[in-house]
Amino acid sequence: MKRIAVFTSGGDSPGMNACIRAVVRTAIYHKIEVFGIRHGYDGMIKDEFIEMDSSSVANIIHRGGTILKTARSKDFLTIEGRKSALANLKKHNIDGVVVIGGDGSFRGALQFSEICDIPFVGCPGTIDNDLIGTDFAIGYDTAVNTVIDAVDKIRDTAESHDRLFFVEVMGRDAGLIALRSGIGVGAEAIIMPETKTDIEDLIKRLESGRKSKSSKIIIVAEGDEAGGAFVIAEQVKKRLPDYDTRVTILGHIQRGGNPSAMDRVNSSRMGFAAIEALIAGKQNVMIGIIDKKIAYTPFQNAVKHHQRLNPDFVRMLDILSL
Repeated sequence: MKRIAVFTSGGDSPGMNACIRAVVRTAIYHKIEVFGIRHGYDGMIKDEFIEMDSSSVANIIHRGGTILKTARSKDFLTIEGRKSALANLKKHNIDGVVVIGGDGSFRGALQFSEICDIPFVGCPGTIDNDLIGTDFAIGYDTAVNTVIDAVDKIRDTAESHDRLFFVEVMGRDAGLIALRSGIGVGAEAIIMPETKTDIEDLIKRLESGRKSKSSKIIIVAEGDEAGGAFVIAEQVKKRLPDYDTRVTILGHIQRGGNPSAMDRVNSSRMGFAAIEALIAGKQNVMIGIIDKKIAYTPFQNAVKHHQRLNPDFVRMLDILSL
């Protein structure tokens, strides 16, 4: 292992820069040259390779986003695009690659392995935290804290006006942001893709709740089957017209911001472990942290499954929101 490449792919997440920093400096420690690839798989096809050294990653551990940029590549979905990407990896004499991304990024690497003999190791970067093989993905902790901070502010105005707020958070396929942030803000209910939306049950919960409570918060994951916060809020408003109902969509604010301490440390551990995994001869595996220990999950297992909701969390929410 003399020269490696690192790139970020798919949606950005806070902590990616910390991971890049760990990859670069760990590789240099092991006398391995490092190239960064800008704009993900698209940059691999377009030959956007840049040589990196320790100074390239100075003062980035605290920054959100990704200094290597990211993109979704339609060309990489074609065999011609993947062949061009392979040609550029060979051109730069790359012996191993670290990909920092989510489900689609790892599926791309797995498909690439059909024609590419260069080993890939992945670090899970997704605020949705929906990959099997790690307790926390890069960016998840920061995203949850961003939601909590925003909802705390919404709660202030909700209490001032005795309002019912529906707050929509990210989570197209998974409700893990909604679940953890909902518990953290003391939400009256959490609506997620993993659970069937029962409007009747929600109405009963709101009607039977403490009348003295001046504000009520409902957290809705964007991928919920009922159609999102606006649709659900409209149904509730028709049934409970006396409520002063409002909707807030947090959107991409959840992707940005300085990474939390937890994300900085986890990202650093994963980047460090990714280089040691390549040196040890591992390939097509995702680096994760399970029970505070580094774990290796084959790409095919990481991309085919989603985290199951902790039933204890769901039960706890039902009790604490009374």
